Amino acid sequence: QVQLVESGGGLVQPGGSLRLSCAASGSADSIRAMAWYATGWYRQAPGKERELVAAITNNGVTKYADSVKGRFTISKNNAKNTLYLQMNSLKPEDTAVYYCNVGPIEMVLTPSRLSTWGQGTQVTVSS
Repeated sequence: QVQLVESGGGLVQPGGSLRLSCAASGSADSIRAMAWYATGWYRQAPGKERELVAAITNNGVTKYADSVKGRFTISKNNAKNTLYLQMNSLKPEDTAVYYCNVGPIEMVLTPSRLSTWGQGTQVTVSS
């Protein structure tokens, strides 16, 4: 079973930065999945559907939601089995619970096709 654990969220003022991390658990399935498949960051604000924020394929091709282009950067450290999301110039509308997930690229790009989610990490942008 694939298990990913998100961390790094918190309260930040508008214009600030945060870096989120998503670590594969110690299981071989989790580590293998993160190495072989695409991975993505998602967010869900209260009353809204979960949406894709950024995705990265296993060969480093990235895709971003229009709302975060130029502000967020997705990256992956394969040696550490960890996915990152560097978030700069944060805005109040970035407030949400952020999740990561892994799978074939066509599923990573469509969060409704992913069935297993972790607990996420809360990001709150407020003065």
